Amino acid sequence: MYAEFTQPVSPQPQLFLLEESSGTIELFPAVWGALEDLTKEDVNVRRSALEELIELDAARFSPVVSYILVTKVVEPNIELRAKIIETLGLVLLPDKNGYPAPEDVRSSLYLYLSSFRTRQIFALLEAAAEYGSIEEHVARLLNASRYAGNHLIEILNDPKIPSKVRQQAAVMIGKVGYLNALPALEKLEGRLESTISGQTAMNFASKTNSKDSELLPAVQEAISALKTP
Repeated sequence: MYAEFTQPVSPQPQLFLLEESSGTIELFPAVWGALEDLTKEDVNVRRSALEELIELDAARFSPVVSYILVTKVVEPNIELRAKIIETLGLVLLPDKNGYPAPEDVRSSLYLYLSSFRTRQIFALLEAAAEYGSIEEHVARLLNASRYAGNHLIEILNDPKIPSKVRQQAAVMIGKVGYLNALPALEKLEGRLESTISGQTAMNFASKTNSKDSELLPAVQEAISALKTP
């Protein structure tokens, strides 16, 4: 489970030489230009825009930039989406000197993340299923949404959703620690075990059986994580 860390006071962000609120970074032409390019149809233009925002560390010092990146977690290009998720996850961590992002940035980011519903959460899981290195960042973002556990269970129980995404839903339930999801997990575990056992006894193998066999270990691991003190 994720807990709040003790946060030292961040010094003025020297990279932008600001003398006022860190929120004024969005007035910089380079940042505005990158934000505009982030909405373009050409994925290469969007990629370059994101790279520029990352180089400027703009998401860490501007509530506006972090908000716009949050709206982009459903980015259709999954590689670019994974980078956006990683960028947002890093904003919620102290920097290399141990300083957190400014409080107004973190507060607004938590507010935006708390409004995530199934569509955004599915996008996070899909990216994590493709790029395992961002799992911790996905868990950190989900931790900001008090109702994410309900949406994760909804995704986990939907047989129409790709198995790898459903597995990620189970992984995140365990990582973040959604205790209210435990009854649903145990119910799903029993159903999966019964299905697998019944098909095995009849010497009947199917694609569904294969998916159930892949999903069961992730569900069991999540249950174990939730039951561990």
